[in-house]
Amino acid sequence: MRIDLHIGFEHAGANRVQDLLVEHRAQLLTRGHLFAESPGARNHARLVMAITDPGHIDPLRYQRGYETAEKQKVMRQSVCDDLAHEIDTHRPARLVLSCTQLGESLWRTSEVQRLKRMLTAFSDDIRILVQVADPAGMLASHYAAQVMEGRSVSLDRELGLVARADWWNACLEARSETAPETGVFEETQGAPFWLDFQALSSHWDGVFGAGATRFFSHDPGLLYSDRASEALVEMLGLEQPLGLSQPAPMPQQPSAAHVTRARLMNELLLQVQASGTRSIPRQLWRDLLNDIRVEGDAIDPSSLAVVSRRFENSDRTVLGSPPAQAPFSTAPGHWAEAEPEFGFRATQYLLAFWWRIENANRMAPEPPAAPTLPKTPAEPTPHARAIMPPAAIQHYEKLIKSPMAPHNLIGSTSEDEPAAPYAVAPANILPKGSSGTVIVGCMKNEAPYILEWIAHHRAIGVDNFLIYTNDCSDGTAELLNCLQEMGVVQHRDNTDWKGKSPQQHALNMSLNEPLIRTADWIIHIDVDEFINVRTGNGTLRDFVDLVPDATNIAMTWRLFGHNGKTRLNDALVTEQFDTCAPKYCPKPHTVWGFKTMFRNIGAYRKISCHRPNKLLQDAENKVKWVNGSGQDMTGEVARNGWRNSRKSIGYDLLQLNHYALRSADSFLIKRQRGRALHVDRSIGINYWVRMDWSIHRDTTIQRNIPRLTLERDRLMQNDRLRELHQAGFAWHVAKAAELHRLPEFAALYKQAVNMRLTATERVAYALALDTDT
Repeated sequence: MRIDLHIGFEHAGANRVQDLLVEHRAQLLTRGHLFAESPGARNHARLVMAITDPGHIDPLRYQRGYETAEKQKVMRQSVCDDLAHEIDTHRPARLVLSCTQLGESLWRTSEVQRLKRMLTAFSDDIRILVQVADPAGMLASHYAAQVMEGRSVSLDRELGLVARADWWNACLEARSETAPETGVFEETQGAPFWLDFQALSSHWDGVFGAGATRFFSHDPGLLYSDRASEALVEMLGLEQPLGLSQPAPMPQQPSAAHVTRARLMNELLLQVQASGTRSIPRQLWRDLLNDIRVEGDAIDPSSLAVVSRRFENSDRTVLGSPPAQAPFSTAPGHWAEAEPEFGFRATQYLLAFWWRIENANRMAPEPPAAPTLPKTPAEPTPHARAIMPPAAIQHYEKLIKSPMAPHNLIGSTSEDEPAAPYAVAPANILPKGSSGTVIVGCMKNEAPYILEWIAHHRAIGVDNFLIYTNDCSDGTAELLNCLQEMGVVQHRDNTDWKGKSPQQHALNMSLNEPLIRTADWIIHIDVDEFINVRTGNGTLRDFVDLVPDATNIAMTWRLFGHNGKTRLNDALVTEQFDTCAPKYCPKPHTVWGFKTMFRNIGAYRKISCHRPNKLLQDAENKVKWVNGSGQDMTGEVARNGWRNSRKSIGYDLLQLNHYALRSADSFLIKRQRGRALHVDRSIGINYWVRMDWSIHRDTTIQRNIPRLTLERDRLMQNDRLRELHQAGFAWHVAKAAELHRLPEFAALYKQAVNMRLTATERVAYALALDTDT
């Protein structure tokens, strides 16, 4: 077995290469090439965490709780065991691993040697693959990314090292000592030693053998086009093409002015951390830097052309020719730090942010009854003001003085970094005559998303599914029929629905189904909603055990936005989209909407979209409603209501991740398809304003991905099911291309993806659009 180890670089398109590997994972596997999932579904970050020297605590190890040598050792063994199991399962001719941090972090020979020992347990045939680009462009992008993670040193340092004969060692000599507790990491603050490709080659070849390291430089125009798989074919040396790939937008860089602002703010925040009196959580730090952003041009690589010229001869040695330069907007010149604009002073912003830092350092885990309002700018950003109607500006002015202003300061759960994966849960043993926990759902043209949704909910303890469909043209009905033949779901045709909506008609009909009549618990959710249990081993049983007398569980929405993803991708929804609405967001009304998981005790006569309805008079004392924090909210919602209030909000232990948009292309298809409930209401920019929350990061559901993947892969072993899934995805890709050619949809797409709003601006806009209709 050959091992191809892809070590970067992120700022030369390595992330795009990883996306391609994910996109073609199934196809590669049919050819005997395994792109491993056990070290991470896309970027195998567990590799770098496993092999760094014990004293080399990088940001990943620190943020994910592996800073001690003992914890790291346990994690390293887990990585080896999981990888061995995956290899043994698939027995590939080639194993592909990819981790962009490997090239940027491993300057210590001992760490590369440790990595080699890990990999040679599986094979001695190992190649190191490196994706590179023009050094000036890579430096500009890398520097901006470092600053957004906390770097405080300007680019003058790197430019001062250009004249040094040994760039590699000069960069290492200039590095700061790591101090994780104060936010100082060499990966964030250090100079990019790896820009010397010749030295990088010698470093890796010195451990893996002469000629082991291979460099690739691809034209971004190719790498992000539908012909991008050609680059993957070249890197892996595949004998046959992989076919067209989904095109992707070029990564967007922060403006040069924003980078300057962030660097100046980092200087102050590092001083605060170094004082030892305050700690600034990673997500808060990112939020503060995001809150001072300004629009404008990114750093021009032409101003750093001296760096490209510095490595021109050595690049020719390892590449055969220097990598293609990025298109320069001006003649090569000298870099100078951009002006921060608008009279920016970091000290003033620090004072404005101080209450948020103080709040993050409070000992009490419970939030105050009336949270202190965030310091919201008195005026919307220029971009927001240009697109918001006058009524939205008025709502904004009211919100900044109101307790309805959104923020992310309630609750104590860390959401921005994945925790340890959940273990595979044993199957439920159902009593005779019981169908257990049943999801009843309605679908129309959802073929690419069904298998992940089914696998996720089976992994957390759902026993049965009753799915209704109507007027599907993408293979959804055929896919569900296949799952029915496999004994996984029950599928019903709902094409001849009557009444106000196909969804309510289906729910009315479901009451006559044996699967519903014999259920212990009933859940009505859609395929874009994923139950996220955040307690115990992440199963429904773990939550129910905490509230044994509850009959109704209000699963509050957390709305997830498109996360900058414009094109369709066959990767997991729960992995692609991890940015969402703030925790505290009482307006607009949809943000705190809930769906209900309820015991089948006959207390209600009807199932509606969000909850059971029509409470029987003699059942009033039988029901107890709890929220996702396990707190009683019966008095508020026993008879009616479908959203939480400020009094009843709570989703520390269970929430409903709602991916209403997915990618921007998926949004277009949803617009064309229409709604299942409110069929008389169109899906347009109002819907996008209300649902596209890509502000805060929540990765807690990703703890379920390993066992989800096992279940999905088990289902996909059915050839017919796999073909239907792939055909469904292809239908959606074609449909998106068709819609882009229609002026109405093209205009909507452009309007949506170019919309950038803060949380308060989005709330104000949504209120102005009268989103209650």
